Amino acid sequence: MNNSLETAVFAGGCFWCTEAVYLKLRGVSSVVPGYTGGLTQNPTYEQVSGGNTGHAEAIKFEYDPTQISYRDLLEVFFATHDPTTLNRQGNDVGTQYRSVIYYATDEQKQAAEKIIAELTTENTFNSPIVTTIEPLGEFYEAEDYHKNYYERNSGQPYCQAVISPKLKKLKEKFASLLTD
Repeated sequence: MNNSLETAVFAGGCFWCTEAVYLKLRGVSSVVPGYTGGLTQNPTYEQVSGGNTGHAEAIKFEYDPTQISYRDLLEVFFATHDPTTLNRQGNDVGTQYRSVIYYATDEQKQAAEKIIAELTTENTFNSPIVTTIEPLGEFYEAEDYHKNYYERNSGQPYCQAVISPKLKKLKEKFASLLTD
């Protein structure tokens, strides 16, 4: 095991989308979809989808900071979802689809605050960023059928309409950060 690996947790809408993006990045060794930010212990997908658990669909991933920086990971996060829509990503609506950076260290918190301030100052988006920065609490892994969802279901209409365009944008904008 590589002791230099660090962990990050992001929620940017449907976790199938964010998982597909982060699995393509150099230095990211594992990506696990799951639920965090709520009060319900050991929630199921059905419970979280109902919007009453307080949890967001999120990904927890390990990365090697000698291969990809936390800053790069944040830049990808902001470029591959809409951080200006409250509790919504496209047709996915509800608090479970909110935009959140969950920090495990003060350094992660500061980096998130810094990039949001920069993006705001640069007027990168047409609307204010609503992404919240919250301390990481308990993370519950999603059911197995959610893992590697895009890779196993890339032909499905949702994957074609929502995830494939995100991956195309990722390749165009962040080619230098992708695995070969």
